Amino acid sequence: MIVCTKYDWTLHNNEKTFLIWVNEEDHTRVISMEKGGNMKRVFERFCRGLKEVEHLIQEKGWEFMWNERLGYILTCPSNLGTGLRAGVHVKLPLLSKDARFSKILDHLRLQKRGTGGVDTAAVGGVFDISNLDRLGQSEVQLVQTVVDGVNYLIECEKRLERGQDIKVPPPLKQFK
Repeated sequence: MIVCTKYDWTLHNNEKTFLIWVNEEDHTRVISMEKGGNMKRVFERFCRGLKEVEHLIQEKGWEFMWNERLGYILTCPSNLGTGLRAGVHVKLPLLSKDARFSKILDHLRLQKRGTGGVDTAAVGGVFDISNLDRLGQSEVQLVQTVVDGVNYLIECEKRLERGQDIKVPPPLKQFK
């Protein structure tokens, strides 16, 4: 299905779990999403869809701009590299009030934003948590960083609910 939106074009499947935005921050933004936290299924759908999009582009004689050293070249500098931002909406009302929250995110190589996108505030302690890095790791590594990091954040939230202490994890290396 193709619809005109605030972006020039949005293409999506019937379930709206796979979308393509045209002429947003990047010329093309490919999105796979669903409720429930099954990151494996979301990532597999993303990979299948992206391969199909790339195939259709190549049929026209075009290709995505890619550099061996930098990865994919995009118009939004924060997405240079893989261009992949894997995000999870998670409710962390206690942890988000803890003074260590920002340091924990930094050490896990994660970033937070409100669920309304960049520069939005979290509402009700619900955050969009995603990978901080795009450069220097594979897409699989970046998704795993988010999965592991969000699991750690959830465990911290549970510990705080029980009145237990939490620890700031040792910093992950930015580039492996």
